[in-house]
Amino acid sequence: MKDNNGGRQELKKVNICIAGGGSTYTPGILIGMIKKKESFQIGKIILNDNNLNRLEKMGKYSKILMEEYYPKLDLIYTTDKAIAFTDIDFVFCQIRTGGFKMRELDEKIPLRNNVIGQETCGPGGFAYGLRSIKDMIKLVEDIRQYSPKAWILNYTNPAAIVALALDKAFPNDKKILNICDQPISLLMAYSRLLGDIEYKDMIPYYFGLNHFGWFTKIIDKRDGRDITQKIKKMIQINGFAPADKEQRDPSWLVTYSTVKNMLELDSTYLPNTYLQYYLLPQQTIAHLNPNYTRANEVMDGREKRVYEECEKVILHNTTKINDNVEFELNKKDAHGEMIVEIAEAILHNQERYYVVMVKNNNIIPNLPKEAIVEVLCTLGANGATPLPVGKVDTYYKGLIEQQYAYEKLTCDAYFEESYLKALQALTLNRTVVDMVLAKKILDELIVANKDYWPELK
Repeated sequence: MKDNNGGRQELKKVNICIAGGGSTYTPGILIGMIKKKESFQIGKIILNDNNLNRLEKMGKYSKILMEEYYPKLDLIYTTDKAIAFTDIDFVFCQIRTGGFKMRELDEKIPLRNNVIGQETCGPGGFAYGLRSIKDMIKLVEDIRQYSPKAWILNYTNPAAIVALALDKAFPNDKKILNICDQPISLLMAYSRLLGDIEYKDMIPYYFGLNHFGWFTKIIDKRDGRDITQKIKKMIQINGFAPADKEQRDPSWLVTYSTVKNMLELDSTYLPNTYLQYYLLPQQTIAHLNPNYTRANEVMDGREKRVYEECEKVILHNTTKINDNVEFELNKKDAHGEMIVEIAEAILHNQERYYVVMVKNNNIIPNLPKEAIVEVLCTLGANGATPLPVGKVDTYYKGLIEQQYAYEKLTCDAYFEESYLKALQALTLNRTVVDMVLAKKILDELIVANKDYWPELK
């Protein structure tokens, strides 16, 4: 960046804390920072986690990585909240209450009852949501104690329930932004499918709730063309896969492939992949193994692989023992790149287009004003400015209202410690619908989550 006299203008250096810094997603975020080191300059990075073993491995690895690729940057890792959150400009939140062992139960308990078991959808998302709310509220309180003006960029799942709960707990906090990388992941997949456009050249018009929405149109911002029909046609001819399909686990390939099935049934809009759990439940559950779920796949795959890589780097005191980092620097990673780019857009008031979660407030006039919707926004110094969507048709209105009612009742169950509202929430969810079945699953989830949930009365 140059000043008015043609000289180089010094950019403000920001301090960033990654809450949940021991996560296997942390290297991707750090790679995103390395890619942006010229335009988004960082003075200090703090990794914070309550799991000391994971934090130490990731912390030692991260120090070596950043010393080699981002010199003069100060990186520390700590479990101390005062150290983690003091004098911070941005907090990137990616915590997972209960870890993967609880995620495994979230997935397997519903499947034992012949109901879809998934991390953020159905009873699994319900269980995870009730666990996440308490820790996310406490995390925001801790951050605000030490850095009242920091931006909190939240990736924590299930994002729809967490966003609704945070809005209830902190209604006047305008610096909490709830985001999800799946819309960006889909744009990256469209880009690979088409082959002649980068995902950053797409303007994605989108509406719905988190993990429950549709692209109405996608515009090529280079020439203003609507490329939506072209994308639909290519999916129907060639099928659909993630942009990084060579690195994805088998379950993700199945997840993406269902977009073609959904379009064959209803080609009105481009659906989010997660809609398969609600719109194609019988087909979806047929692909799920009740004895080996996505949680097992991650624990045996990414978790094991990433921490083994960390240990190898720590042993040799360098990341340059293979070409892994160079490979990561050259690939597109939605999770890592998106959160860094959003922070950059806010810092430099860039008014960039992103799909994020915001309170409805008549963005979609025929949906509840207080709902947290996921829509196209511009992001700048004041956060997210949503683009109006207008009224949605009866079909989408009905689906979204039912899903929002489930999300709201889940939050109400937490704040009111209400067994009845928890039961009503699960009964409303499209993956369950039967109240007797909902009660059976709820009672099993209560036992499994006794150390995490409030006591439901």
